[in-house]
Amino acid sequence: MQEKTFDEILKEEFLKERAVVLGRTGESVARAVAKLQRMAQIIEENHQHMISLERRLCGEDDHNNLKKTKEKALKDINKMILQYNRLCDHAQLRYYYLIVTREAMGLRSQHRMEEFYRIPPKKKQLPGG
Repeated sequence: MQEKTFDEILKEEFLKERAVVLGRTGESVARAVAKLQRMAQIIEENHQHMISLERRLCGEDDHNNLKKTKEKALKDINKMILQYNRLCDHAQLRYYYLIVTREAMGLRSQHRMEEFYRIPPKKKQLPGG
């Protein structure tokens, strides 16, 4: 077996470093998208809870108490939506860093990245909050 030349060793180290950088950048995007998905699930669960409160509002005698509870739930959901939208911005920035890193390394085709790292759109605030 022939020993590697200094240039071959250097090239191999450079390629390994590129792989590590791309891996870290991709993991950063994946973590941001996972946080978005978790937050979306929490928002949906809270929204469903608020809808069940609205249904109970129709037939309850303690109308004022339930109304206050619903208003608080709506306010809380809108706070979560605001946080979700900030996470969207964070995920978009991480995705941008990934694309810039890939392009700096000479990888020009990005359409597979768009498919792999799907960042959901921002959410609108619920009315009445």
